Amino acid sequence: MIRRSGGLNLSTCGGLAAIVLWSATFAVARRLSEQVGPLAAGAAVYLFGALLCWLRLAWVRARRFQGGSARALEGSAPPRASSPDAVRRGPARKYLLGCGFLFVLYTTVIYLAVGLARDRDELLQVALINYLWPAATVLLSPLLLNRRAGWLLAVGTLLALAGVFMVMTQGDRVSWSSFWAHWRASPIPNSLALAGALAWALYSNLARRWSPPGSDGGIEWFMAATGLTLLALCGGANQPVSWNGRALTEAAFLGAITASAYALWDVAMRKGDLLLVAACSFFTPLLSTLVSCAYLRVAPGPRVWLGCALIVAGSLITWRSVGEPKEPRAEAGP
Repeated sequence: MIRRSGGLNLSTCGGLAAIVLWSATFAVARRLSEQVGPLAAGAAVYLFGALLCWLRLAWVRARRFQGGSARALEGSAPPRASSPDAVRRGPARKYLLGCGFLFVLYTTVIYLAVGLARDRDELLQVALINYLWPAATVLLSPLLLNRRAGWLLAVGTLLALAGVFMVMTQGDRVSWSSFWAHWRASPIPNSLALAGALAWALYSNLARRWSPPGSDGGIEWFMAATGLTLLALCGGANQPVSWNGRALTEAAFLGAITASAYALWDVAMRKGDLLLVAACSFFTPLLSTLVSCAYLRVAPGPRVWLGCALIVAGSLITWRSVGEPKEPRAEAGP
């Protein structure tokens, strides 16, 4: 077994909080999509979330400015350059463009998958396919972050895939033919959910690789770009949109928790213990399924729970099979 190192710092705790917040997103997003459509729902959520992110950024910068002014009035010396918070660097260009593209891609395909699911039972299936991303994040870390990998990585990946296999064959005998029959019954939402899992796994690794130490993130830009992209797609689709008080409340609530979760996750991926946060994210499929069942009043079959358990176990095993980088990570360029 590979030995790991690392501590539970504030950035890592933020990533754990993001996991809890995300557990409610699929259920609320589905209910909102049923009222106004997936594109309009996503656009409203991410534009409102982007507004909250920009307000938070303005508040943080105002506090920094006030702190600097107070030190100047007191005649104290500025913080040393060696201090981690002494010099704040802007996001790297590769991080903004590459991770920004992956962020917009992920959120767009997931909202489309949620909206295109035939019913709420199929939503649970789409959600669990999406929750392959924790195992995929760890699976890609040896390649993208030069992590040390053990043989259990393959075992954990196969277990996570077996979980999806069990979910996809519910209500039928367990076989490849029934798996493909269920996949072909809804190929678009299933494929979109799988594409989203891979996109978020890439984002989580590349955010660490392309972000210079001590730099600010770009979550404000990513949220705004996502909202505008979904708004443009919504305008091009010419779908009727009917808002009411419940829809507005759900959009505001989902926008708030989405902005908070993404901001916390982005910091955790850049500054926290990536593998620990990715490992704890194995709780997300279980939490999300529980919340979805309660909020949407869905009663899943035993294979859904078995598939969820396999995905959880697979994600945990992949985390335990990957260790620290073979060499220190080089500082990302602009």
